[in-house]
Amino acid sequence: MLDLNKMAGVCQKEDHLEASLYTRHQVKRGLRDLDGKGVLAGLTNISTIHSQVMDGDKLISNEGELRYRGITINELVEGFVSEERLGFEEISYLLLFGTLPTQVELAEFKESIGKRRTLPTNFVRDVIMKAPSHNIMNVMSRSVLTLGCYDQKADNISIENVLDQSLSLIATFPMIAVYSYHAYNHYSKGESMYIHRPDEHLSTAEAILTMLRPDKKYTFQEAQTLDMALVLHMEHGGGNNSTFTTRVVTSSGTDTYSTIAAALGSLKGPKHGGANIKVTQMMEDLKTNITNCEDENEIRDYLEKILNKEAFDKQGLIYGMGHAVYAESDPRAEIFKHYVEKLAVEKGSEAAAEFNLYRKVERLAPEIIMKKRKVYKGVSANIDFFSGFVYHMLDLPQELYTPMFAIARIVGWSAHRIEELVNVQKIIRPAYMEVSENRKYQEIKERK
Repeated sequence: MLDLNKMAGVCQKEDHLEASLYTRHQVKRGLRDLDGKGVLAGLTNISTIHSQVMDGDKLISNEGELRYRGITINELVEGFVSEERLGFEEISYLLLFGTLPTQVELAEFKESIGKRRTLPTNFVRDVIMKAPSHNIMNVMSRSVLTLGCYDQKADNISIENVLDQSLSLIATFPMIAVYSYHAYNHYSKGESMYIHRPDEHLSTAEAILTMLRPDKKYTFQEAQTLDMALVLHMEHGGGNNSTFTTRVVTSSGTDTYSTIAAALGSLKGPKHGGANIKVTQMMEDLKTNITNCEDENEIRDYLEKILNKEAFDKQGLIYGMGHAVYAESDPRAEIFKHYVEKLAVEKGSEAAAEFNLYRKVERLAPEIIMKKRKVYKGVSANIDFFSGFVYHMLDLPQELYTPMFAIARIVGWSAHRIEELVNVQKIIRPAYMEVSENRKYQEIKERK
């Protein structure tokens, strides 16, 4: 029997690369520079992120900037909020088609998404309920691949067909995620199970809340805050891990279902889509280990212990702080925390007090990190710092935190897949430099 512990040690020894080799050969680890800026791997019209706001060569602001199809996320949010509309469908249209929809176009798009909120006959019973799991992302990946088996044109990668598949996945992702949770909650935890079919006239955020709750009820503020989370998580440049995965897999010429399953696998990773869970767990640990949530010295001491690997998970990370590109601020977090505060006020004094604790950590953590660590740019709270708290206030179980990210990001993935198919027609194949020594083949009887 193979001794896996021993063989793991062999892998550790034989696969180890000295860090100095990367510097010597000028190889960017993780395709990122020391300051976190990504190595250019392609071009896109879909979105862009900047650590600073520039006007030509002139620095306007050190605040981070995010643009969807050339329009700042701040303008987009201000636009639909000022008209008291939810924005997920409108911004989805923008990302997919490159222009903001007219009233007629938006109505048609919403109608198309609403009517597509349906799964194949017995799919929930035969696919989702038959093998429930606490890992909803795995169930979503399995479900997406199975949907490909129902599609007679699964391998057709014409733009029209891929668009048809993408719209259907955007519409059904919330159903797959929420139904998968209910199946797990029933079969594994012994709780009641209910499968609510959302009204086709509801927005995506409203449909999620309807399916999730036994009484189907929600407030406008709850729907608006969840909608805002979806809009802000929808897209974040072509260089994030799951979107780059989408483009790499698309470039091979494979089908939509295989591509999106791969993207889900990437997003599932705790370094990508699972950060908001870590934030909520860290904040619960903080509350357990300090006596007064108003005492900034206590909070500061706890955060210093985290950095010193003496508290929480002993990894030395204050979760929800910092970003690969943004320095002084994450524009998504700056927008989102306004709606987080509104929801906290609606939820009552306990939620409002917790929000104030989050704000204290948001202010203190960057100071401590900058003092304790050598950093190449500024540190600020990212959107993950607040999103877990919002999901908690909305009574979403932690099993659905990362799937919520996927429900939003399927729009960006779809837009990038279509752009890749329209423009490149060339498989993405980066190079790796071999740095091992040449060796001679050894007869088996001579090996030790």
